[in-house]
Amino acid sequence: MSELTLTRARRISQGLFLALFLFLFIQTESKGTDELGWPVKIFLDFDPLIVLTTFLASHTVEGLFWLSLILAGLTVLLGRFFCGWVCPLGTLNNLAGSLRKKRPKPPGPGWFRLKYYVLVFVLASSLFGVQLAGVLDPLSLTIRSFSLAIYPALSYAATSLFDGIYRLNLPLVTPASEAVYDVLKKTLLPFQQPWFAQGTFIGLLFLAVLGLNLVQRRFWCRFICPLGALLGLLSRHSILRRSVSEDCDSCGACVAACQADAVPAGKEKWRASECLVCNNCDDVCPKNAVSFGLLKGRPTGGLDLGRRNVVASFLSGAFAVPLLRISPLARPRMSDAKLIRPPGALEEKKFLQSCVRCGECMKVCITGGLQPTLLEAGLEGLWTPVLVPRIGFCEFRCTLCGQVCPTGAIKRLPLEEKQEVRLGHAAIDKGRCLPFAHATPCIVCEETCPTPKKAIWLEEVTVRDREGKTVRLQQPHVDLSMCIGCGACEKHCPVVGQPAIYVTSAGESRSEEHQILLRAT
Repeated sequence: MSELTLTRARRISQGLFLALFLFLFIQTESKGTDELGWPVKIFLDFDPLIVLTTFLASHTVEGLFWLSLILAGLTVLLGRFFCGWVCPLGTLNNLAGSLRKKRPKPPGPGWFRLKYYVLVFVLASSLFGVQLAGVLDPLSLTIRSFSLAIYPALSYAATSLFDGIYRLNLPLVTPASEAVYDVLKKTLLPFQQPWFAQGTFIGLLFLAVLGLNLVQRRFWCRFICPLGALLGLLSRHSILRRSVSEDCDSCGACVAACQADAVPAGKEKWRASECLVCNNCDDVCPKNAVSFGLLKGRPTGGLDLGRRNVVASFLSGAFAVPLLRISPLARPRMSDAKLIRPPGALEEKKFLQSCVRCGECMKVCITGGLQPTLLEAGLEGLWTPVLVPRIGFCEFRCTLCGQVCPTGAIKRLPLEEKQEVRLGHAAIDKGRCLPFAHATPCIVCEETCPTPKKAIWLEEVTVRDREGKTVRLQQPHVDLSMCIGCGACEKHCPVVGQPAIYVTSAGESRSEEHQILLRAT
């Protein structure tokens, strides 16, 4: 196969895998039933960094972990083909880098080593029980950014555009736009507009990752990506290699075309660990001196990371663990009362060791109640899911969040079992409740309670208003033995601002420390 054909094949592969990623991403949402097809988490199932760090942190492996072994094995044989041919973030970086027509100056020597130090840091922290890989892993980062920022922003922009056209009520134009909008709602746009806390911040971070390509092409892939570093270590002795014939005159054309720091101009210094198998050096060589093949040459470019730097990275990762856990929130019975985890979530310590912050559970939450944390769970829990009932409650007949979790941090529960899981308990603020504080009839909380036997019951009372008139009311009370903490009552409470009934994590099923009811021994 000629070099031009290989280059075209790589670009087609990148386009197809990016299209597959976007298709699965759009499909990862409720379609009116409690079942999903193939969610976008299949990309994370192939991610060896996620599997490795989850195993080191929690000592468990969930899901289709064997898929990551397939990718690792193929990398050992073929090199970092995933980075150059498959990775959706790598493809987006390529597209962003193409906006800069002038070739940037080559980076300084040794910058490529930075991602290996990041990898050692992440592995060390995982070894001591803190899962940080999801913050920097390219697949988790991309899914989280699309779920919480890019997709909601595009949905809002499209809806605003079509609403504006509708208000203009132009002949022919408005009916046509409505037809197009109807098609988009059935295919690309979400069923309802997503709203996420920190969406702007997460979106800006993602745009910054893409913007760095204007400084250096594939900046993230070259200098930061821990998955790329892991695949680089696996690919050092791959059987797919690059060879240079005697016709090479060291013109440097390959250096300008190289997407990584593989040192293609150095016949004896080519770094297999950095090569993305992009085939650009083969394509641009005016002498046709470069070629790729099985066991063609022998990679001699070493990967000298420096023992001191590796040790320093490992110690930094290890020391990050106590720094992240000295928050008072880490003490028993001191966690944030509003830290309400999704149904099926593991006990908090194990949950944080398994969650990779991919944001899929938040994307599929049909009420939008699952939101990314900021400091509610300390820095260790950054961007993990928390239920915010005032935004959206936990739907009684939904188990989607457990279906998309790639690491088992949220267990997939049968619907009958999920409906018995307690996320917390509701409590009534009598100073704000209309029947208690203002002698005003209201039974919304009781009406919206989804449990078969209502966890909120009503007591008929007779009170007097300010003028002394007798008023018969039904005052709500919470049966703690029946409440599952779904938050439907808090969501629908008509009291504006702080609701008169609210849910806290007290009494959650997953923690013995948070129980508020005595149990028979």
